[in-house]
Amino acid sequence: MAVSKLNDEDRATALNHLPKWTYDSDSGGIRRTLKFEDFAQAFGFMTRIAILAEKADHHPEWFNVYNRVEIHLTTHDAGGLSQRDVEMANAIDAMTA
Repeated sequence: MAVSKLNDEDRATALNHLPKWTYDSDSGGIRRTLKFEDFAQAFGFMTRIAILAEKADHHPEWFNVYNRVEIHLTTHDAGGLSQRDVEMANAIDAMTA
């Protein structure tokens, strides 16, 4: 099933509900940086997200250095932010609450 890119209004509404995320105009996706106490906690977090992402068949782009994890969500097939990214961001936020 094809995934559609959110229009400007839907994107703005989604971002209002995702205050920890920043819109990335270059990619049309969203970004968030998280910091943990140490590498083990950061890696454990990434493992939990990897399991969710695999089940959803929607995989984030991310970067990890020691206790920092940078996450970038975008739907390449849609050419930007989609509802799948919003759902993944909400799931990530729920895991960090």
